[in-house]
Amino acid sequence: MQRSLVMIVLWLASMAPAHAQQETVASFYKGKQIHLVVGSAPGANYDIYARAVAPFLGKYMPGNPTIIVQNQPGASSLTMADSLYNSQPRDGTVIGEAINGMPTAPLLEPTGARFDPNKFNWLGSADSEVQITYVWHTAPVQSYEHLLKEELIVGAGQPGGTTVDFPLIANAVLGTKFKVISGYRGTTDIHKAMEAGEVQGVGSLAYANLEETKPDWLAQNKVKIILQWGFDRLPNLADVPSVLDLARDDIARQMLRLTLARLQYSKPFFAPPGVPPERIQALRRAFDMTMTDADFLTLAAKEKMEIAPVPAEKVAALVAQISATPSDIVARARTALAVATGK
Repeated sequence: MQRSLVMIVLWLASMAPAHAQQETVASFYKGKQIHLVVGSAPGANYDIYARAVAPFLGKYMPGNPTIIVQNQPGASSLTMADSLYNSQPRDGTVIGEAINGMPTAPLLEPTGARFDPNKFNWLGSADSEVQITYVWHTAPVQSYEHLLKEELIVGAGQPGGTTVDFPLIANAVLGTKFKVISGYRGTTDIHKAMEAGEVQGVGSLAYANLEETKPDWLAQNKVKIILQWGFDRLPNLADVPSVLDLARDDIARQMLRLTLARLQYSKPFFAPPGVPPERIQALRRAFDMTMTDADFLTLAAKEKMEIAPVPAEKVAALVAQISATPSDIVARARTALAVATGK
């Protein structure tokens, strides 16, 4: 009996610091706002995810702060990431959601990235994904084999995003003939350009994004999918070739894996360096709980959002793995992405 009492006392003592820590976090956030800054344009796929996550994140945070979503597009989320790393408060009142190419930017676009992605406090990713190349039904290129022989004009955003980076890498390692027209503000503008005949397709975009924004295009065969990008394949696209399977040698495969790694954490949320650990722990727990919330999952299904959460620790490990890519592979990939693009 005496031993049982001792064990209970020790258990309560061990719980006391955690409880006190939670109370301290709740006191800090009570009545405050957390600004969730999205590094893409309003209405884009990343923005949709952020606005769906925001109210549930506030629900599970100690102190129940209000989450305010703001958009700061520019340079494929580098503008936003630079801001959070260098000038925003480091107290847990500002967090971000970046386009998934942001963590590789210091390797592939070193002049445009003023941050170390390993020093960000990763909160997790809402999804991992497979992307696709799709072409308008009247485009001269209607297959991967055609793409090796004939030019395909694809609309794209900014360097650092998959719509630019993936087709350029494919040109370098597979011999495809993508012509990348960059500078579009988002998927909506690229799709309008396809309908207007300005461009003939999209070099790489999440399959879920196309399903969500243009289900009629798929139903009416207005577009054709000719490639898929990712470490995994989509079961419903068994006949569509995967770029990793098309790699000619090990160097090409390593360059593709460096570029494709971002799809493993396709909707990454993070906080700046220097935020007190107990607040990071609370933010991570709130994010994890959001990803399993029944009402959130119902909303996600209604909005046709793919949810395949990746925990903070795995995102951080993936970023560290990318950062350790051999310098010669990085140099080859950087050269491939240095191809002049413009709209």
